[in-house]
Amino acid sequence: MEKPFAITLDVGTSLANHTGSWRTSRPVYLSRLPPCNHQCPAGENIQAWLFHAESGDYQQAWRVLVEDNPLPAIMGRVCYHTCEGACNRGQLDAPVGINSVERFLGDQAIAQGWKLAPAAAASGKKVLVVGAGPSGLSAAYHLTRMGHQVTVHEAGPLPGGMMRFGIPQYRLPRQVLDAEVQRIVELGVRINYSTKVTNVLESKVQGGFDAVFLAVGAHIAKRAFIPAGDSAKVLDAVSVLRSMEGEDKPMLGRRVVVYGGGNTAIDVARTARRLGAAEAIIVYRRTREKMPAHDFEVEEALQEGVLIKWLSTIKQAGKLSITVEKMVLDDKGFPQPTGEFETLEADSVVLALGQDVDLSLIEGVPGLAVKDGVVRIDANMMTGHAGIFAGGDMVPAERNVTVAIGHGKKAARNIDAWLRASVHATPPRHELAGFDMLNTWYYSDAPKTVRPILDIIRRQSTFEEVQGGLDESNALFEARRCLSCGNCFECDNCYGVCPDNAVIKHGPGKGFDFNYDYCKGCGICVAECPCGAIKMVPEDI
Repeated sequence: MEKPFAITLDVGTSLANHTGSWRTSRPVYLSRLPPCNHQCPAGENIQAWLFHAESGDYQQAWRVLVEDNPLPAIMGRVCYHTCEGACNRGQLDAPVGINSVERFLGDQAIAQGWKLAPAAAASGKKVLVVGAGPSGLSAAYHLTRMGHQVTVHEAGPLPGGMMRFGIPQYRLPRQVLDAEVQRIVELGVRINYSTKVTNVLESKVQGGFDAVFLAVGAHIAKRAFIPAGDSAKVLDAVSVLRSMEGEDKPMLGRRVVVYGGGNTAIDVARTARRLGAAEAIIVYRRTREKMPAHDFEVEEALQEGVLIKWLSTIKQAGKLSITVEKMVLDDKGFPQPTGEFETLEADSVVLALGQDVDLSLIEGVPGLAVKDGVVRIDANMMTGHAGIFAGGDMVPAERNVTVAIGHGKKAARNIDAWLRASVHATPPRHELAGFDMLNTWYYSDAPKTVRPILDIIRRQSTFEEVQGGLDESNALFEARRCLSCGNCFECDNCYGVCPDNAVIKHGPGKGFDFNYDYCKGCGICVAECPCGAIKMVPEDI
């Protein structure tokens, strides 16, 4: 007689290892990096503040946002929102209107009078920030929150740097700029206006500062040699835009020609129209496809009656006219002269050919290197001189407000670490949450909300803000379009579809776990997770 079949169990071994030969891989929960967060030059945790916004907790959303960026109402107006270009939802219907929601939160904070959280306990360290532009304000804000005493020396009479003197009011109302700067001042940042730093080492020693952050903006206009008569009126774009902040507006005349193809050229031409110019013509050496100005700004300028003369260059300027030469692009895309000329009537010519930074304040500083008109820095944003850091327009990088704000935050973290005799360690990034990791059939079509825009007539004759903001219902709708790429939002799909009841639900806000005693590794939970927050890993890991 055969012995009955028996199972022997080694009680010294965890039951979790006895899964059977059928399971070669097992599911695990994880957090992936949303593409919007990955793309943001300011390093915002976009998905986190959208999560609070979509629940209607706008103040908490704002507080999460200002952990990284103290100027959301400004950013909601002037940021070129590359995060939206990276948004996975763009492959489903249209990207989430991240920039629109950010502006809504920033405007709500101003309207409701929300205050920043108090700074940390005083560290006893003093930091000098040179320049009250976006990078300097960002660094001053973050350093103050860390407990350091920050003083900003600003050469101009007002804060904002190129946000004030380079961005027209129809894009950035000054009351918005002033409100967000005032909030930073109320946190404890001291700004000394009309205080130009001519020698950074002297200012550091005289003020008893332990560290310096250089954040001088690019305020010096680049020039080009254009033969001009003594009576020709040739101006630079920076001076024109800067003079818009004073009581005496620039006298450009009825026919204005702007030479250049960047966003500044667009801004000057649109400003000229608002000042009463019957004609505002941009002369640019290449085609629209090669134009560095953002396409939506070019389109808005064309709507307002700005003319653009492509493949052209100015050869000579006279009292009431200019001579333009037609160009052609060679096989490498570079413009070449044709010898064909044309005369355009012009009361004034405005050069918008880029800007440089005044680096005279760092002359003679030991170890500090300059190349191609910008300061060389290491991975920690410190120059070759210990304790002197730099960012924004002063260093090699794309020049815009968002990048500058990101520089300020990064510099603050490294300055804080240096003051504490340590090194800031950037935490490792999670793997990117790609569109192929999402289960998008769970999401219904939800077209992106279009922001209101000022009518053409008022855009041509006033400096009222062109782009409007979302109201609460639209902002809430837009926030809820977020797919939560790569991060669990507790939809309970995995809990509901698991055929083995292997998913353990811990309750609201506490997430899930797997009971591997029951899980057979079928992978249904991975296939049905809308946001890609579960993956299968080999059993031997």
